[in-house]
Amino acid sequence: MAGTGTEDGGTVGDDIVAAGTEDLNALAAAYGVETSYTDWRGRPADVPEKTIKAVLGALGADVSSPEAVRRERERIDRERRARLLPPTAVVFAGEDLLAADDAEVWVELATGEELRLVPAESAPPEVTGRPPATSAEAAGLRTAYRMPPGTPLGRHRVRARRGAREEVAPLLVAPSRAPDPGARGWGLMAQLYSVRSSRSWGMGDLADLRELAAWSGRELDAGFVLVNPLHAGEPAPPVRPSPYLPMSRRYTSPLYLRPEDVPEYAAAGPETRRRIEELAAPQRARSRTADEIDRDAAWTAKRAALELLAEVPLAPDRAAAYAAFRAREGEALTAFATWSALAEEHGSHWPSWPAELHGPGSPAVAAERERRADRVEFHRRLQWWLDEQLGAVQDAAREAGMDLGIVHDLAVGVDPGGADAWAYQDLFASGMSVGAPPDEFNQRGQDWGQPPWHPQRLAAAGYAPYREMLRHVLRHAGGLRLDHAMQVFRLWWVPRGASPAEGTYVSYPYGDLLGELLYEAHEAGAVVIGEDLGTVAEYMRDVFAERGVFGTSMAWFERDEKGAPLPPERWRELCLATVATHDMPPIEGYLNGDHIALRERLGLLTRPAAEEYGELARFLGEWKELLTTLGLDTADMTAALHAFLARTPARLIGVSLADAVGERRTQNQPGTTDEYPNWRIPLADATGDPVLLDDLPRHPRLPAAIVPVCRGEGGSRSTDRTTDEGP
Repeated sequence: MAGTGTEDGGTVGDDIVAAGTEDLNALAAAYGVETSYTDWRGRPADVPEKTIKAVLGALGADVSSPEAVRRERERIDRERRARLLPPTAVVFAGEDLLAADDAEVWVELATGEELRLVPAESAPPEVTGRPPATSAEAAGLRTAYRMPPGTPLGRHRVRARRGAREEVAPLLVAPSRAPDPGARGWGLMAQLYSVRSSRSWGMGDLADLRELAAWSGRELDAGFVLVNPLHAGEPAPPVRPSPYLPMSRRYTSPLYLRPEDVPEYAAAGPETRRRIEELAAPQRARSRTADEIDRDAAWTAKRAALELLAEVPLAPDRAAAYAAFRAREGEALTAFATWSALAEEHGSHWPSWPAELHGPGSPAVAAERERRADRVEFHRRLQWWLDEQLGAVQDAAREAGMDLGIVHDLAVGVDPGGADAWAYQDLFASGMSVGAPPDEFNQRGQDWGQPPWHPQRLAAAGYAPYREMLRHVLRHAGGLRLDHAMQVFRLWWVPRGASPAEGTYVSYPYGDLLGELLYEAHEAGAVVIGEDLGTVAEYMRDVFAERGVFGTSMAWFERDEKGAPLPPERWRELCLATVATHDMPPIEGYLNGDHIALRERLGLLTRPAAEEYGELARFLGEWKELLTTLGLDTADMTAALHAFLARTPARLIGVSLADAVGERRTQNQPGTTDEYPNWRIPLADATGDPVLLDDLPRHPRLPAAIVPVCRGEGGSRSTDRTTDEGP
């Protein structure tokens, strides 16, 4: 219907639309939903209104009409005026706590002591260009209260009162910076499943990781080994290969267990050990081939072996250790084991289960847990054995002289049908998935199929599932790598049925999440590395640097203002420096343009292959020119590139094991699923012959990659040797 004319030439209808848009945008801002953003070309881009409404609806806002939007905005304003404290308070050591104006505020320490807080002399400075850092800022709380000097780190409570109204909230006092790694160091980066030995069951496991860490620390003076996420996958075949789409980030995949290293193996009778040996033999034979990693075959064999070991009675000391593990893990372990048992029977996608099993606390689930008690117990025990073997790996790494030991990788999210999504379903935003907007390398955008945390509900839950996940991954780690580190600040939400390009960013209280992360890292004594590649707002890197979180600098991506390779002296100090990542081909493959040929074959190129090859040739020419001016021999680009990394100020240097042995194939081709064997490529050399862990000490190409970084300026301790001693 046409609007009525106004004096300025507009219409009443236009005014109504404008007012409705203003309310919608204001409501979006209150929920941290961006209505516009800067795209990868540096141009402003508006978010479609249907996307904004879909995201707000997933966050629980009523956007069914302009009137409903206005009511929602007014409700939030009322709640902000009444609120005294955030749902969860997180402060960094030495900084102030935000609460309501004119309130009486006390901190109740974990020791029972109570401290009265007084307002700070000045208000905290306004920070522009960033979303609210904490849930306190998001709630509109701007009055700073001085934390007493020496307030201990840890988990306490805060209480506030104004008139007759009183609120209590959990309080975390976090360290102001992440742990420092100490001396400059280097380490290997490996996709663990691909690193097989003569004793592997068809894929690399924790015993292989223990030997790799011990050997590289002892003989090469490596300071760490960085591995892919070891999160839990499906409990029964088919087991999907991607380590970045797990069923749970809270628990670990039993695919990485070595059955013979389970203590109950030594206590088993000869017949049990014979049957386990029969199960292992075909998988060990497969490890000696160049065949793709077959997780289904490996898990089928391992699960049968582990079921045999689960029947071995526990000795008294073992029973006590298991009881302690179960007590520590509590209800979270029971929920995970219950989901695993149910998934064995109904499949690994809980929304397709019978409706009565959708709620973790339902009577039907309790009855099924009782009926399948033996399977629930089996999955509990698997996690116990994993905890023991993970601990043995880190112990071996430190005993070998590693400064950090194992650096574990944390995926961005979880499968929507998995254990975490089932156990914590109220804390995820329904109808949404996480992805990435269009960029130079994925011009259609990406949809990773992972449900995002609901920011407000996660804060209301005291961030408990988040910190429990961090604590688990850090329990036996010297470091943590955050895949897509921007997950701490914001995520790209894609409404169900929309294209990835039709998503938008949703902000998270990054100060709260960083505080939880830094506290758990402090408790573990672990360094934190953020994978901050791709589209990253500058303030994010500033915040990471301020908090001692390492970034990631990759040779192929580090360029100057003209697009040329960035000289080594201009690299960041607080970073992990690498040549490439698992989403790109190894050095040998990149130099030969294998990635272009692969994308052309798969129909993934957005321009003619000739242009791609031409640009690659120019880029490599620029690299060779830079390396030559630095006095590095480009006849061996692997050696030259790693020598280049050693000349940067980077505190940590990562050497891909695939690069070290001359592998050409990439582990993962973004934009594909079954078109390419992602995450199934076993470690091999340039000719495609398999390289086992046993072969590494005598591998002819290894010194080219290792020596430039571990000799002199590249490593924490000087060495230029490899040995004939096996790992």
